[in-house]
Amino acid sequence: MGARKRNKANERKEAKKTEYRAVLKNCPTSPRKMRLVVDMVRGMEVNKALDVLKFSPKDASKRVEKLLMSAIANWQTKNEGTRLEDSDLYVKAITVDSGRMLKRLRPAAQGRAHRVRKRSNHVTIFVDSRNEVVEETVKEE
Repeated sequence: MGARKRNKANERKEAKKTEYRAVLKNCPTSPRKMRLVVDMVRGMEVNKALDVLKFSPKDASKRVEKLLMSAIANWQTKNEGTRLEDSDLYVKAITVDSGRMLKRLRPAAQGRAHRVRKRSNHVTIFVDSRNEVVEETVKEE
């Protein structure tokens, strides 16, 4: 590995130390349905996002709520001295990618068969504090 590549890899490692995320893999919901839920909470303050997810009638919202709680717990393990209420935590980014697809056959008329694709998805959620962002911009000036 060259020096430039090694330096870039080290920079990425350092950036990951300040990221707080949670990942849900192979969730048995279609990505399209999951994106409808995810779009409701993107960029929201964490407590408000949890309320929205709790009272949403969609089935995917339960999974996203649990994932958001996991991301908050990841944030708390790295910031033990800071209180959650004082940190002004928000959903920085949330993405839904398609996961594996189970392919099944369904009988059709006249001896034919139709393919049924049972989709799944991967959800990644990043949580960050708005207070830290404000402090960094003040230091630069």
